[in-house]
Amino acid sequence: MNSLRVSRLAALAVVGVVLLSSCAANEMQDGGGAESLSGELNGSGASSQGSASDVWIAAFQTANPRVTINYSPDGSGAGRKAFISGGVAYAGSDSSLSSEELAGDFAACIPGTKAIDIPVYISPIALIFNIEGVAALKLDPAAIAGIFSGTITMWSDPAITALNPDAELPHAPITAVHRSDDSGTTKNFTDYLARTAPEVWDAPAADTFPYTGGEAAQGTSGVVGAVTNGHNTIGYADASRAGGLGVASLKVGDSYVDYSAAAAAQVVTGSPLVDGRSANDIAIALDRTTTDPTHYPLVLVSYLIVCQEYANPETGALVKAYAKYVASPAGQAEAAKSAGAAPLSAELSAKVATVIESIR
Repeated sequence: MNSLRVSRLAALAVVGVVLLSSCAANEMQDGGGAESLSGELNGSGASSQGSASDVWIAAFQTANPRVTINYSPDGSGAGRKAFISGGVAYAGSDSSLSSEELAGDFAACIPGTKAIDIPVYISPIALIFNIEGVAALKLDPAAIAGIFSGTITMWSDPAITALNPDAELPHAPITAVHRSDDSGTTKNFTDYLARTAPEVWDAPAADTFPYTGGEAAQGTSGVVGAVTNGHNTIGYADASRAGGLGVASLKVGDSYVDYSAAAAAQVVTGSPLVDGRSANDIAIALDRTTTDPTHYPLVLVSYLIVCQEYANPETGALVKAYAKYVASPAGQAEAAKSAGAAPLSAELSAKVATVIESIR
């Protein structure tokens, strides 16, 4: 990302936060305003969106005091299932709707209409670790695939030590922690490995972790807790939750890259949309195999999944207003501030705004 773009993003974040704190109602006037919006909105889904959702909801409810929004971070898979069945009005998901899901019906939508994917949260996935005596760790896709598939079981394995000649890696078993629940973070993680290390990772991308070894933990907080409280552990989680844990550098091309919001955003900017979707479905086919060292390909795009047309018009109006705020400069600045997310690019932001306007 060039310096001009970084400066513009920084300025945009500052302006968004100032406007939000000083006149939140004005920021959301296009979404209906405090006088016209009322009701309750329930959502469920990605735990990666948890921190951002907390600040989005707080700001939106402050500007619209007659609106109550509840978001349950049950995991992307659970959120999509709840939305499809009509249990919630929207889902947060770190993976877009599958072709199989889109072929079915959506209980909250007008019969014959479909749901759409709206990207609102871009974040790196961090490889978090807790290895006694090790502060820095370098890994390539093949080593990561071997660790999480169970073919590499010791930290002293030559496949790891060759990448880390200056590290004092222990001759100790690896505890690799993965999600026990259906997770969009897992789908992004397994998609990355399936594309970059297919000779080692022989399973397709999936919300459900495909191998039986290692340690399973519920949700992002469960993975972070297991890595933090274990010994010689490694796991994958939304980077906003890495805290004080070690984070591995990822080999991209001939370089080792540390995660950053800017490097994650670069991957999204350079990736095409998924083929075969409706004009208003903004599902992104992430380029995992980039060799550009300014890119960090282990990234997730988290979506709001909503009806194109709601069976209940009042629900549609609330979802539309909330989505407008989430995707607005102020909403994106709050996600960057609270969760380290990358704001949507100008081009993607414009497309998202157009699609949100079409929600009924």
